[in-house]
Amino acid sequence: MQIELSSKARPLNQYPLYWAECFGTAPMLPMSRAEMDLLGWDSCDVIIVTGDAYVDHPSFGMAIIGRLLEAQGYRVGIIAQPDWNSAEPFKVLGKPNLFFGVTAGNMDSMINRYTADRKIRSDDAYSPDDVGGRRPDRCSVVYAQRCREAFTDTPIVIGGIEASLRRIAHYDYWQDKVRRSILADAKADILLYGNAERALVELAARLASGTPIEDITDIRGTAFFIKDLPADWTVIDSTNVDKPGRVEQPLSPYAIIDETVCATNPDEAQAPSADIRLEGKLARVQQKLEKRLKTVVRLPSFNDVKRDPVLYAHANRVLHLETNPGNARALVQNQGGQKIWFNPPPIPLTTEEMDYVFGFEYARVPHPLYGKARIPAYEMIRFSVNIMRGCFGGCTFCSITEHEGRIIQNRSQGSILREIEAMRDKVPGFTGVVSDLGGPTANMYRLACKSKTIETACRRPSCVYPGICENLNTDHTSLIELYRGARAVKGVKKVLISSGLRYDLAIESPAYVEELVTHHVGGYLKIAPEHTEQGPLSKMMKPGMGSYDRFKALFEKFSRKAGKEQYLIPYFIAAHPGTTDEDMMNLALWLKSNDFRADQVQNFYPSPMATATTMYHTGKNPLKRVRRDSETVETAKGDIQRRLHKAFLRYHDPANWPMLREALKTMGREDLIGNGKTQLIPSYQPRDGDSYRSPRRKNSFHGKNSGLKKGRILTQHTGLPPRK
Repeated sequence: MQIELSSKARPLNQYPLYWAECFGTAPMLPMSRAEMDLLGWDSCDVIIVTGDAYVDHPSFGMAIIGRLLEAQGYRVGIIAQPDWNSAEPFKVLGKPNLFFGVTAGNMDSMINRYTADRKIRSDDAYSPDDVGGRRPDRCSVVYAQRCREAFTDTPIVIGGIEASLRRIAHYDYWQDKVRRSILADAKADILLYGNAERALVELAARLASGTPIEDITDIRGTAFFIKDLPADWTVIDSTNVDKPGRVEQPLSPYAIIDETVCATNPDEAQAPSADIRLEGKLARVQQKLEKRLKTVVRLPSFNDVKRDPVLYAHANRVLHLETNPGNARALVQNQGGQKIWFNPPPIPLTTEEMDYVFGFEYARVPHPLYGKARIPAYEMIRFSVNIMRGCFGGCTFCSITEHEGRIIQNRSQGSILREIEAMRDKVPGFTGVVSDLGGPTANMYRLACKSKTIETACRRPSCVYPGICENLNTDHTSLIELYRGARAVKGVKKVLISSGLRYDLAIESPAYVEELVTHHVGGYLKIAPEHTEQGPLSKMMKPGMGSYDRFKALFEKFSRKAGKEQYLIPYFIAAHPGTTDEDMMNLALWLKSNDFRADQVQNFYPSPMATATTMYHTGKNPLKRVRRDSETVETAKGDIQRRLHKAFLRYHDPANWPMLREALKTMGREDLIGNGKTQLIPSYQPRDGDSYRSPRRKNSFHGKNSGLKKGRILTQHTGLPPRK
């Protein structure tokens, strides 16, 4: 078998259109035969099966993928949330001419269905009327199997975040065991991971040209079965934790970055182009990067990582080091007799391509099939605009980087403003308030490495931890200009920023903080310190509280300057790997000293493939080289300890006081039990009628925050007098 990869990407809008482009654009992608008849279709070229309700909005994966394929000339149908108990609902649109595209939707189906305590949720924000249970567990696997039953010889392509996060052998929190790649369980033909526009358009074009799907092996961002390793590739054997294997420097799976590149002057002129011949250090780096295109790293097998937590941690570390599209190597993993090959990640979309993807004629509403049913996830984003993709923060508990990558992909200001105008003109109920201009992180828009050469060679998991990289451009000017342009759009009264804010970046640009606080905070701003103690913060790859304090000072300063009473809403995680009982106690003391009271709190949720999940499962830290005698990560796993950690976050709730008293006594901290200001919990227990009331209830929040609006769960006052 031959596999030939390229470091270049074909622009999305430069493919020849499929013959069916003569049918034009559908008002909504069809979900029934009757709709196909109205469009004049006798069949669909591609059918997307999704676990979410179909909303024709660019915040929903099926809409982006469907409209992209439509723009390439294909006829695309949608089967949304089908009854999975038989294959019949998967036949409703007939047999697709090219392939079934299967996705669980915008969330992993297990995270969507279960709480962090493994309890079944009764709701589902991506379903009509918020009704739970409309998709199966491990949705992609079940849907793919039913598609195979419906039409045996039709290629099946799986993708979306569930497929991305389960593409290799992975720890499954809900079964408390290591599972095979989802590709093996689903018995699909190929898996597309990440934001898969490039892979999907190329795959569709190849299939339309008559290429068998088993012969399509050279598309980035794909995983598929192989029988034998290609003979002309260099193989790095990394199946043994004690000997991770290398061919030449810096090809070790543990190499982070070529330091000789970082020593060079980081300017844009160093970026190699087709007509520039590089010399010296840069030429050697380029040669090494080119050699990586013919190098594959052999991971420990499924059987090995299943039986040996240390090998699991090692495999996870290697995987995360092979995520930069500029230097990532292919991976291969044996899955019980089958070999799965993982091509390197796709080349990020350019600004022009992002504009192309977000510029389709989206209806921006749910399919009419749902009538007046309310889809909460749509209601949340109905008046918001996605301005970018990706995140270079590298937080170990988060899945964004694993799915979207570290390189920020930006839309142009013109494209964003046009979407605001379309939202104003097309979306029912628009009152002039844009609920969010954001993405995975609100303020990473147009932030990137100062040098393309360094960006291509870098293998660091984060650009901002343990501190902001000196090669990272932190200039927020483009974002400030975007905010001002959005406010100037006719009919727009207010533009809010609701996406999570990276405050350690924001303090690098006080002008941005002033713009944000003066014009774009609707009384509350959410940020995520996650913890106060260095132990868990180091395992999260999050900054210390010094950055939070500096941001808070700027926030309060500019709030006072604007004459506004505004609040910060910091979020914290309980029971994250690396967190001790003492860490949670200290966090609770910090909360009390700052007069914070949390109503709803979150325990750590081990999502598939996340680095923190590896810590949870293995007790090892894959942020460092994994050895059998390497650092052990303490983790709260049992229900009792997880409840205790959660109780510390809600130290103010009398229902938690008995548990906290016992814990404090065990920890030798009885001095924190009493009625003094410096003590955490009182020594008495109130009567049932005096139990704690949620701050969501009127007049129930005491202390500095007694004037909070309904629905806010964790706030801190800016120090301004209350409004009259």
